[in-house]
Amino acid sequence: MSGRWRVLGAAIAVVVGGSALLAHDGPPFPIVTDRRTGAYLVSVWTDPDATDDGSAGGQFWVQLQLAGADGSLPAATRATLAVRPIVRTAPMVSARTEPVRGDVSNQFAAVVMDHEGRFAVEVTIDGPAGPATVAAEVDATYDLRPPPFMLAIYALPFLLAGVLWIRLLVKRRTG
Repeated sequence: MSGRWRVLGAAIAVVVGGSALLAHDGPPFPIVTDRRTGAYLVSVWTDPDATDDGSAGGQFWVQLQLAGADGSLPAATRATLAVRPIVRTAPMVSARTEPVRGDVSNQFAAVVMDHEGRFAVEVTIDGPAGPATVAAEVDATYDLRPPPFMLAIYALPFLLAGVLWIRLLVKRRTG
């Protein structure tokens, strides 16, 4: 009887722990790398997930440095991120970036990308060193990972085969 409780406990742990697996679906990738614009050296990294539920799945990291200077970036430096679909007519969606863990040189923003397809991305930087703008394009795609309960269903045959194999080994040893 205790073996069944262990299997049940393991299955529950897989289903409940599956939500932690949703925290990462692949690394962000660069769409702008060390582009000099205005007084800044700018890199933009993204994980452009499209969503149907209105959640901000399009994630963007803006990395800033002062171009040609070894000084630190002024604390008041902020960027505004704007995305607009290229293929169809839709309003531009924008968000103000926020420093990641208080680091002004690494800023983050998330926006709603409501469909798959090509998006124009524009980052406008404003700070004591002056304004600057950088533009790029990115393809938004839906996150194709299965939901956590499906992972549990997919794992079930392997768990059952493991349980049967262990029972067979125990039966041979005792018999």
